[in-house]
Amino acid sequence: MKNRVNSLWTLFQERRLSRRTFMKSCVALTAILGLPPTMLDTVVKAAETTELPTVIWLHGHECTGCSEAFIRSSSPFTSDVILNMISLEYDDTLAAAAGEPLEEHLHKIITEKAGKYILAVEGGVPLDDDGIYCTVGGRTFKESLKECAKGAAAIIEYGSCASWGGIQAAKPNPTNTVSVSSVVSGKPIIKVPGCPPIPEVMTGVVMHYALFGQIPPLDSQGRPKQFYGNRIHDTCYRRAFFDSGLFVEKFDDDASKAGWCLYKVGCRGPETYNSCGNLRWWNGLSYPIQSGHGCIGCSEKGFWDNDVFYKRLPDIPLANTITTADTVGTVAAFTATGAVIAHGAATLARNKYIDIQEEKRLREEGLWDETKHNNGGRH
Repeated sequence: MKNRVNSLWTLFQERRLSRRTFMKSCVALTAILGLPPTMLDTVVKAAETTELPTVIWLHGHECTGCSEAFIRSSSPFTSDVILNMISLEYDDTLAAAAGEPLEEHLHKIITEKAGKYILAVEGGVPLDDDGIYCTVGGRTFKESLKECAKGAAAIIEYGSCASWGGIQAAKPNPTNTVSVSSVVSGKPIIKVPGCPPIPEVMTGVVMHYALFGQIPPLDSQGRPKQFYGNRIHDTCYRRAFFDSGLFVEKFDDDASKAGWCLYKVGCRGPETYNSCGNLRWWNGLSYPIQSGHGCIGCSEKGFWDNDVFYKRLPDIPLANTITTADTVGTVAAFTATGAVIAHGAATLARNKYIDIQEEKRLREEGLWDETKHNNGGRH
């Protein structure tokens, strides 16, 4: 009798879930993985035939913020990932066990599953004084990391600490903390930076490996292209205001209330690569720019040392040129498409700006009618 593969489809059958439910799950996975609809058949086949992976999750020099983000994933739910889609064999934050039994289990898994498990790492690696600044289970994190990395099929660096060193590596870096890839090599490594990363990006990366048994396509810095292929600037809903040259000058000015572009108050969207603008946070509810605060570039290397967060960038990369916030409106107007976008955005934004100014004037003169305002009446 042919051995039964412990695949996602097998799991659905064991739980007596319908084929229809399985197909709906595959459609959702195809979307969250950033794959085109034409890849659905490939995802279905992988979900039917691929063995669910073993995952070991280590914690180094960090704040556990990445785990806090991970458990808030909604597509798929973290509970589904942990309990149904992967075999999470070690995580000293989420594990029910603790102490020596948990550490013994870790060594059992890295021996029995050598070459077959995914190593997820959260946190940087301190090197000074033989790594004594981060110790887990009586051993330095550097030592545990190297041991577990030897038998890993692939390594995922979760968060900016694991990917770049994080705040621990910011100047003057007293513990000489470095990224995971600075300590281990010779393995496929996936960087998933962010402080913390978007929950669905974290689950999406591990599910890509779970389905296809290989790492996703990476960019030049080792980040998954489907999640880090665009700048925040390119997916930002305020981009039309940027193209029109309409900028917030101070966080409490009328332009801010009207929702204009935050570039001049320090937004780093034009140089930050991430999926905040399209995936957003908390089941797609919002992200920093939507709440009125500029992007601080938390997924970029060394962002803690990148000057003041509220100081505007000196220039902006556009197509085949470099320009400044003071001239971008003129640049956009040179193309027909840019002119149409600029006109539409300018009209909407300026109307809102005028409405705010009019409301202020009427309030100062005591003529503002709150009843009419709440009922949508005109003044």
